[in-house]
Amino acid sequence: MTGLQKFQANFTKVAGKIAANKFLLTLRDSFIIVASTSMIAGFAIMLQNVFIDPINGLIFGKQGLQLGRMIAGSWSAWQVNGFCKALQNFANLIGLVSNGSLNVFALLLVVIFANTFSRKYYPKSKEHMTDVLYALGAFFICLPWNFSYTPTGSKKAIDVLNYIDTSYLGTKGVFAALLISASAVWIYNKMLSKNITIKMPDSVPPAVARSFESLIPGTVTMGVYIILTGLSTTLAGQTMPELLLTLLQKPAMAISSTGAFAFVSQTTWSLLQWFGIHPTSIWGPIFGLTWNINDTQNMLGQAHHIYSTLFMNFATIAAGSCSVAPVLAIKLFSKRIAAKKISNIALMPAIFNISEPITFGLPIIMNPIYFVPWLLCQPVAFYIGIFFTKIGFIGPIVNNVPWTVPTLLSGLLYTGSIKGLIVQAIILFVCTALYVPFVRMDNRLNPDDPMDKMSKAVAE
Repeated sequence: MTGLQKFQANFTKVAGKIAANKFLLTLRDSFIIVASTSMIAGFAIMLQNVFIDPINGLIFGKQGLQLGRMIAGSWSAWQVNGFCKALQNFANLIGLVSNGSLNVFALLLVVIFANTFSRKYYPKSKEHMTDVLYALGAFFICLPWNFSYTPTGSKKAIDVLNYIDTSYLGTKGVFAALLISASAVWIYNKMLSKNITIKMPDSVPPAVARSFESLIPGTVTMGVYIILTGLSTTLAGQTMPELLLTLLQKPAMAISSTGAFAFVSQTTWSLLQWFGIHPTSIWGPIFGLTWNINDTQNMLGQAHHIYSTLFMNFATIAAGSCSVAPVLAIKLFSKRIAAKKISNIALMPAIFNISEPITFGLPIIMNPIYFVPWLLCQPVAFYIGIFFTKIGFIGPIVNNVPWTVPTLLSGLLYTGSIKGLIVQAIILFVCTALYVPFVRMDNRLNPDDPMDKMSKAVAE
C-alpha cells in the first residue's frame, strides 16, 4: 500500500469507529428527533418575522414591498392602522409555538434521550416509557425550584420559592437533561438487573405487574437524585443543573464560539464526506450540544450568535457549495460526455441541495482530482458568510429554513432580506469558480471512451 492508501484506510477505520459509537448515535438520533419541533418553531418564527411582521417584514415592512406604507399612506399612519395591529396580534400568536418547543428544549430532550438511550442500551426492557418516567422525575428533582428576579424600577432582587426556574427547561438545561436522564436510566436498569423487585402473581394484568415491578428500582433512582441534589446545594451552593451549566455547558459553548472550533468543523466536514463518511454522524452530536443551542437562542431573540448550525446551513449547504457549484462547473466547462450526462441527472437534485448524485455519480468522493475544491468549498463558503455578517451586511441567522429550499430563495428566507440572496449568489459564484480548473484538469486526464464519442457522433 502507498502512503496515501494507508492514510485513507486508517482514517476511514478510525472515523468509522467514531461514527458507529453507540453513545454518539444515541445523541445524534435524539437531537434529530427533537429538532423536528425546533424546525416547526423555526418555520413559525420565519413566517412571523419575514412575512407577517407589519413593521420589518418583507411584505408590509420597510425591508420589502412596503405594502404597509402604501395601504396607510405613511409609516406613522400604518403603525396605528387597525390592519397593522391585527397583523401584529397574529404574529404574536404564531410566536407562541416557541413555548411548546424552543422554550422547553431541555425537557423534550429528557424524554427523547431517555427513551432512545433505553432502547439502544437496554433493548430487552419490558417498558421503555418507565425509564422515561423516572428520568423525568430525576430531572425535576434536580431543577432549581426557586429563582430571583428584579422588578422593573427596583434595585433589590426578590427570591421566589416553589416555582421552577423555567430557563433550565430550555437551552440552559441541555447538559443537565442529557446527563441526568442517561444516568437515571442506567441506575434504574441496574436495579432491575439485580432483580430487586416486587413480584406479582400471574393473575395480575401485565401493565399493573410492570408498575409494581418498577417501584423499588424507581424509588432507589429517585432517592439517588435527592441525595445528589442535597450534596450539590450543600457543598456547591447550586442545584445540579446550575452546577452542570457552570462546569460543562458554559465551557463547551465558549469553545464552540471560537474561530478554531468553526475552522476545524468546516474543514473536517468536507474531509469526512470525501472519504464517504457522513459528517453528521460525528459532528451531529457535537453541534447538538453547542451550535444547536445557539440556534435556539437566536430564534428566541435571547442572543445573536454568529456561529450556529443555521448559519452553517445558510452559508454552505443551502448556498449550493457542495451541490449546485460542482454541477454548474461540470455543465459549463466539462468536455467529457459521461460527466455532462451525470451533471444533467444531478442538476434537479442539486437545485434542492441534494449532492449525492454528483458526489457518488461522477464521483467526487475518493476522487483525487476533485479533492482540493471539495475540501475548500465548504470553509470558503462559510467564511464568505462570516465576512458579510461581521461587516454588518447581514445579521446573525435567526430563521430556521429547511435545507432543501433552493439556493438564493433560501438566502432570502434565512435573512428575511434580499441581502441574504446576494450573499448566497456570491458564494455560489466563488465555489463554482473553484471547481473550474479541476474540471479542465479532468478533461485532460480522463478523456471519454472512444465509443462514447462515436455514439455522440451517430446521434448528431
